Amino acid sequence: MNRTATIFISATATIAALALAGCAEASSSAGDTSPASSSQAAAFNDQDVVFTQMMLPHHTQAVEMSDMLLAKDGIDGDVTALAETIKAEQAPEIDQLTTWLKARGQDTEASMDHSMDGMMSDSDMDALEDADGTDAARLFLEQMTAHHEGAVEMAQTEIDGGQNPAAVQLATAIVASQTDQIATMKDLLASTD
Repeated sequence: MNRTATIFISATATIAALALAGCAEASSSAGDTSPASSSQAAAFNDQDVVFTQMMLPHHTQAVEMSDMLLAKDGIDGDVTALAETIKAEQAPEIDQLTTWLKARGQDTEASMDHSMDGMMSDSDMDALEDADGTDAARLFLEQMTAHHEGAVEMAQTEIDGGQNPAAVQLATAIVASQTDQIATMKDLLASTD
């Protein structure tokens, strides 16, 4: 089994575990009315909110970058598979982040702040849109590596300072998955040189 397939299976298992954790959190909050259990599940701090609000546009851009690459012809199959994996992981996480914020009465309309760690500028996105074939694959891998490195930093900050168990669990999954994908992208870049 190739590394991309292994990462995809691992990511799918992580997403399933997070979905179950979210269901368990919701059912324990609904079914157990003891103050300790419901306050623990609902507890969150400013770091949790900042993390989810920043990760939402960050993931949105990663999906957009993946869609750009997937619309192109002449892209190496391993790079295409990686873009599909990124999209398959992050699209459900966008829904999870949005649901988490709405459930806590928080703003879900964070702007696409290009100064956030790893965010691509408009000119970076235009360059990816305009690139073809091998150049597009290389640019995608370079940009997505930087993008993932920024996400890992944001997720690590959440792990270190977040309070909500579901938000910290998602951050932990992001660190694991995207660290593996960074290694894959660096290997793919090295093989194209």
